[in-house]
Amino acid sequence: MGKKIEVFSNLIKIEKVEVIKTKIVPGSLVFESKNPFPGYYHETPGSAKESYMYIALSKHHSLEIILRATQKIESEFEGKFDAGKGFLTIVNDLYYVLRLRHFGDYDMVLKIQEAYASVGINLLTHSRKQGIHDAKISIVKFINMEEVNSGEYISLGEKYIGFIEIPRFLEWDEFYDVTQQVRYNWTGSEFDAAYGSFQNEGKLKEMVRIYSHKMSPEYLSDIRKVYLEKIK
Repeated sequence: MGKKIEVFSNLIKIEKVEVIKTKIVPGSLVFESKNPFPGYYHETPGSAKESYMYIALSKHHSLEIILRATQKIESEFEGKFDAGKGFLTIVNDLYYVLRLRHFGDYDMVLKIQEAYASVGINLLTHSRKQGIHDAKISIVKFINMEEVNSGEYISLGEKYIGFIEIPRFLEWDEFYDVTQQVRYNWTGSEFDAAYGSFQNEGKLKEMVRIYSHKMSPEYLSDIRKVYLEKIK
């Protein structure tokens, strides 16, 4: 067994999101991502089980405040859900969002919105945003993971997710180009990738999040080798 650690992380990705108008607090703004792992084509988008919701908030809240609010309202719900802090950008419009996943049923969204509002996490209202958009999304969260090889980790909570350390910071466009080069030279099972960083033992480390149903220590090592070859 490898070393198990909990780290503070930031994850950046591009997703196609749609503004939804039903089963939400009237006048609020909620984006739905039906395929949160767009590079992995085996997913079948469309159900609440796969979807991520991004609930727009009226102002910025620290992760501590979001976590405290989540703990307050969890007891109100029989089913579990996962909520996190994020930022969602569409062109030049920045939204502070609550990322919601594993919520089980679309009818839960409105109830969760109301519960957060009741403890001071107020919703953004009166937005005219509508339609489908490409959004750049940044998620701030804690990750529990196991180091399966040096610089290679598998999530302890999500069996299809792994993380690989890379040697330096990449701007988004460079990360996208590198990932495309990796895909062209990759003979293994398909994957989705997102860029990020995490703090561990006082150091900030750059990383790539990998999603694949073939996730294993060997799979992660193989794909990391290709990434390291393509990062110049």
